[in-house]
Amino acid sequence: MTPASKNLLFGTAGVPQSTSPQSTLAAIQEISQLGLDCLEIEFVKGVKMGSDTCQKIRKRAEELTVSLSVHAPYYVNLNSAEQGKRLSSQERLLSSARMAEMCGAKSVVFHCGYYGRSSPEETNDTIKNGLKEVISILRSERNPVTLRPETMGKKTQFGSLEEILFLCRDLEEILPCIDFSHIHAREGKMNSYSEFNRILKKIEKKLGNAAMKNMHIHISGIEYGNIGEIKHLPLNESDFRFDEWVQALKDYGVEGMVICESPNLEQDALMLKKLYAISK
Repeated sequence: MTPASKNLLFGTAGVPQSTSPQSTLAAIQEISQLGLDCLEIEFVKGVKMGSDTCQKIRKRAEELTVSLSVHAPYYVNLNSAEQGKRLSSQERLLSSARMAEMCGAKSVVFHCGYYGRSSPEETNDTIKNGLKEVISILRSERNPVTLRPETMGKKTQFGSLEEILFLCRDLEEILPCIDFSHIHAREGKMNSYSEFNRILKKIEKKLGNAAMKNMHIHISGIEYGNIGEIKHLPLNESDFRFDEWVQALKDYGVEGMVICESPNLEQDALMLKKLYAISK
């Protein structure tokens, strides 16, 4: 596990909208100027970045003390019925982790996959076995990046809170990415101070206090229905009780990174950082 900075760092999923030009390198400068702390580099449409650019990103992030993480491509499905797609998914995770290391990012967030025609138990076993192979390769390469399976908002996706926590408990080398908005959309609840505390207690019980001091969190407003997540919304246009959520994180002493995925990227990230600063 990689150590996290004390307290919570706040940043954006991808390049802030105010950045010019729209590049990761420029985004690090913009994050610093905005008064934010971290950036999740989005490889969601493919891992496309040269080694020279990676080195420049690493250097600038270190100079400006901006913490980095990476989001792997969306096209990962470790439970695909097709072996070729499972192998391609593993390769995308490996490529993301290798690129993350070059950039100086500490974590790679990814979506595990879909149930398809498999039972939740069968899906868990297939995903776990696929991840074991990826972890073994990264270990052999001495790659220190932490893989982080994300809690998912659609009920067709593997990624309930319980599934992700059990997966992380079984594979000690990985840690979760906790998307509170996804949990809310998937469950249709989990949207109050007491429920946020219940989530945090469950994480600590399953993974220990060290995990609470090295969290990677996603947050946004969210529209949802019977199937779960429909789309992300600005925080102020959603029913998500982000003021109670911020208070729960602070009261629990959570440390790590909070990545805002709202359509109002930097505006909502800054709002959350200010709320966190003034919460008691």
